[in-house]
Amino acid sequence: MTLLVELAVEDKIAIVTLNRPEVRNAINDAMRNELVGVLERVAADHAIRAMVLTGAGKGFCSGGDIAGMKERLNAPAGQVGINGWRRQGQMHKSVGLLHGMPKPVIAAVNGAAAGLGCDMALACDFILASEQAAFTMSFVKRGLVSDGGGMYFLPRRVGLPRAKELIFTGRVVDAKEAFTIGLADRVTPADTLLADAVAWARDLTQGSGVSIAFSKAILDRTFESTEEHVFALGREAQAVCYTTDEHRGAVMAFLDKASR
Repeated sequence: MTLLVELAVEDKIAIVTLNRPEVRNAINDAMRNELVGVLERVAADHAIRAMVLTGAGKGFCSGGDIAGMKERLNAPAGQVGINGWRRQGQMHKSVGLLHGMPKPVIAAVNGAAAGLGCDMALACDFILASEQAAFTMSFVKRGLVSDGGGMYFLPRRVGLPRAKELIFTGRVVDAKEAFTIGLADRVTPADTLLADAVAWARDLTQGSGVSIAFSKAILDRTFESTEEHVFALGREAQAVCYTTDEHRGAVMAFLDKASR
C-alpha cells in the first residue's frame, strides 16, 4: 500500500514527505490521519533531533482536496456543520503537532504551497523555499477562510497589514518576494533543496536538545505573554536544564579544556 505520508530518517533528521504528487499533495482525510500519526512518531522519538517537511513531485501542498470538498457538499444539510467541526479538529491536531514539535521543523517548499499547504509551511519554525516555490493564501478563492493557523502565523511573519493583503487577495507570492517580505527565511536552488534543508537542520541541532526544546516552547509564546511570564518560564526551564547530563557534560568539558 502506498503511504500518503512518508517518513525517512537521515542522520537523526526526520524527512516527512507528503505523497500525493498526482494532485500536488492535496490533503484529504486519509492523508490528514496519516500525517497526525507520523508527526506523533517524530515527536516521541528522542533520537530524532529535527524534522524537514516537504512534498513529493512538483508541489509542496496544493491545500485541501477539492474532490473531498465536492463530496462534502452532498452531505445532508444537518450534518455539514458537525462533520466539518470534527474534520477541523483532526486538521488542527496536525498543525498543532507541527508547531509544537519539541525540535526544530523546516518546511522545504519545493513548489506551490497553497491554502492549507501555505498554512502548514507557516506552522513550521523555518521555511526554506526552492527557486520554484510559490505561496498563496487561496482560501478566499474557494469562499473559505484560512483554517490551518495561517491567520495566527502569517501576521507574525509579515506584519498585520501585509497579512491582510495576502489573505484578502489570495495572490501568488513567488520565492523572491516571499524572502523579501519574510514569508520565507531562505531561498535555494530546486536541485539542492532537500540537501540544504537537512544541512540546515543539522546546524540547528548542534546544541543541547533539551535546551532547544525549552527555548522553542518559550519563544513560541512570547507574543502572547508578559515579560514576567516569559521570565518565569525561563526560570523553570533553567532549573530543569541544571539537572541534565548535557549541561553537566558541557561544564566539565569546558573546565577540563580550560585547565590544560
